[in-house]
Amino acid sequence: MMKKILLWLRIIRPQTLPASLCPVIVGLVCSPAAIHWPVACTTLLCALGLQILSNLINDYYDFRRGTDRKARIGFRRALAEGEVTERQMLIAIDICVTITLALGFALILCGGWPIMLIGLTALLFAWLYTATSHSLSYLGIADIFVWLYYGVVASTGTTWLQLSMTQTADVQWTSFAPSFWAGSVCGLISMLVLMINNLRDLDGDRETGKRTLPVRIGKRPCEILMLLIILFALACAYEAFSISWVLLFALPLLVLWTAVLHAEGKAYNICLLGAGLCNLCYVFLVLCFQ
Repeated sequence: MMKKILLWLRIIRPQTLPASLCPVIVGLVCSPAAIHWPVACTTLLCALGLQILSNLINDYYDFRRGTDRKARIGFRRALAEGEVTERQMLIAIDICVTITLALGFALILCGGWPIMLIGLTALLFAWLYTATSHSLSYLGIADIFVWLYYGVVASTGTTWLQLSMTQTADVQWTSFAPSFWAGSVCGLISMLVLMINNLRDLDGDRETGKRTLPVRIGKRPCEILMLLIILFALACAYEAFSISWVLLFALPLLVLWTAVLHAEGKAYNICLLGAGLCNLCYVFLVLCFQ
């Protein structure tokens, strides 16, 4: 029993979950309203559900396409290793969809049509990421959606939910500016995670026709783009918090970028974990100094 629990814990990719939690936490911190904790906890759980669902769908369709194979450089994939069957993965997807929809419905009752729009497009994005013949991850355009849904959409949507519990009629769009800029930082860090992942898989993706951004523009331009993303993230944090200790989050990101420049093979996996920690470091600084 314990082996099965640990297996499914690995399948949901716990190392990726900060990507969904961080922008929600930032949205709570940046909300001008007092935190409504039941709604906040439901938002966090729903964000986790969407992230896990996206991971499961990604595993299933990458396996079906032949992108995930045994003994891959990246983290092991249970379907490719034969540890679970396709039917078991589909059942897990169904369960995750059901739970996430239930949580999402509760949030729609609180936040109305904007939350319904966010939820429906998030589900669509999770599906389109790998499930179709024109999947976002295979066209090299997934990066912008990562910034949106693991950044500004999650943070501003969280702020909207909190405001909806107190003063919906008096909401000003300027109330969302800090949440937008602060959430952008989370989204940009998640973009770095995706780019590191795709740099690691560059050769295999090129062979299987998966036209990620590194496949399209090359390794060196991607590394330069990563530095520009870090600088843009610093500018977004300045817009959100002005001169603050929060801006120190850029230091570990620069260390990470240096490590990526020298990484090869499985060393990219360490960089991936480092990028997730950078997101947590940023949120920790926000919680401490804002």
